[in-house]
Amino acid sequence: MTEPSAAPANTEDAAWASFKTPLDKTSLVDFCQDVERLIRINPYLEFARWEPCGSNSFRFQGRNLSQDPPFDFELELHVEPKPDGLHIRYNRGLKSSTTFSVKSTDNGSELTITEDYAAVTEKERQKRLHEVDRSLVKWAEDLQGYLIRWDHWSWFSPWRCYMRRVWQPMKPTARRITYILLWISVVEIALIALGVAIYFAEYR
Repeated sequence: MTEPSAAPANTEDAAWASFKTPLDKTSLVDFCQDVERLIRINPYLEFARWEPCGSNSFRFQGRNLSQDPPFDFELELHVEPKPDGLHIRYNRGLKSSTTFSVKSTDNGSELTITEDYAAVTEKERQKRLHEVDRSLVKWAEDLQGYLIRWDHWSWFSPWRCYMRRVWQPMKPTARRITYILLWISVVEIALIALGVAIYFAEYR
């Protein structure tokens, strides 16, 4: 797998991140159609509300943690499915759209996320730097990791249920805490098993 990278696209008004995945092109395009899941995977976004507001349109509200201090947002987005991915348009904010583009590779597929800022002038962007979404690279990294796990575990229905009903609605901080607690539990179980093994080896 290649590491996600970010750089200007065709103009200075866009940024992109591209990475490889183990999924074939058709499977990855299908995965991208769930726009709520795609956006919730972003570890810098805390959601307060997500609701449909029309055909292929959604309203969402929350906080972006990619800046210090974080900033609140309330947006409407319109989703346009494409044969090779997905195009999302926003009704306000510095970012005018996000495009997910998929292409086939020898061992799977490649996903490119392009964020377009062309609707806002450079002068206006300079005034509103505190509203710039700086989460793209980390979002790409976490999305790549999610897709690798999806390729390994999506056949297992309890895993899919946990990821959709428990993990996905969690705030990023709750996910990190849950991850740490799970690893602590694994270590505790391993230590207990080791203690039992030593006991039987010494006294049986």
